[in-house]
Amino acid sequence: MSTTHEEALWQRVLAREATDDALYAVTTMGVYCRIGCPSPPPLRKNVRFFPDPTSAEQAGFRACKRCDPKGDRARLAQEVVRDACAFIAETEAMPSLDTLAKRAGYSRFHFLRMFRDHTGVTPRSYAEGVRARRLQASLAGGARVVDAVLDSGFGSESRVYEKTGTLLGMTPGAARRGGDGEIIRTAFADCPFGRLLVGATDKGVCFLGFAEPDDALMGDLRQRFPKATVIQDDAALASSMAAVLDFLREPKQALELPLDLRGTAFQQRGWRTLCQIPPGQTRTYAQLAEMVGNPRAIRAVARGCATNPVSLAVPCHRVVGSDGNLTGYRWGVPRKKALLAGERALAD
Repeated sequence: MSTTHEEALWQRVLAREATDDALYAVTTMGVYCRIGCPSPPPLRKNVRFFPDPTSAEQAGFRACKRCDPKGDRARLAQEVVRDACAFIAETEAMPSLDTLAKRAGYSRFHFLRMFRDHTGVTPRSYAEGVRARRLQASLAGGARVVDAVLDSGFGSESRVYEKTGTLLGMTPGAARRGGDGEIIRTAFADCPFGRLLVGATDKGVCFLGFAEPDDALMGDLRQRFPKATVIQDDAALASSMAAVLDFLREPKQALELPLDLRGTAFQQRGWRTLCQIPPGQTRTYAQLAEMVGNPRAIRAVARGCATNPVSLAVPCHRVVGSDGNLTGYRWGVPRKKALLAGERALAD
């Protein structure tokens, strides 16, 4: 490494500015750390830099137990949490924290912190999410509310109705109806990415999809509203369709449409927060979680992006991985890249 590069890395060490392109070792301690390690900064004369763990270990240094530069503890924790999540999902009643901790081989406090760090929620909140998904699937399948509530692991209907906004984003009856009695008007058009479908209820746009054949797009909409009456109505959606096409051609500002968004309270908060990201800019999933007000809920906000029913209007394409990579996108990473490039070109 050049002296200039090492000096830049040293400034990152002092600022505890995390980076994955190098590691530093402390000769007086015999350990090597991630840049960004929370340990007190060493003296500059005692620091050496290495490009990777192998070269640091070949020089005689061992991994820091605090920042885990090799990721061994992080991988073990991921396996523990993954096993706990699977156990919660397959258990009808909510396992106690003691049971989960004992199963994992950790103390209650250590296990709870580990679980929160990797899922963004407590085991109880995660279990409620599992039961909520069971409830939603059962209601969508046409089960009676009382049967769906009991089969999903909730003790009574009253508990569900008390937390209906958090669990389902709507009443159990509305979830069960799956759009029954509602009319969804649709319109197709050609756009720069292929075919475009807009669907709307009387309240606003409830579905926006593109880049797939007409049948696939319509199938996605019908899966979300299996019992709704879907009719083609180009005239009723003319202004909404024009707004979407104008945005795709020239994304200078947010795509503002009347929306009918249905999701849990957390999903709704995440979708509203996505709309705060200006065109041409991006945020990481971690930054989005902080904006939502729950810095540890990184996976939860990622799931919210994945289940976003109105792409473009709720711009989930502006969220990227921690390393800046575009990661996944419901309508394809190349289209995500093109959307961001178009926004940035007009923003410059």
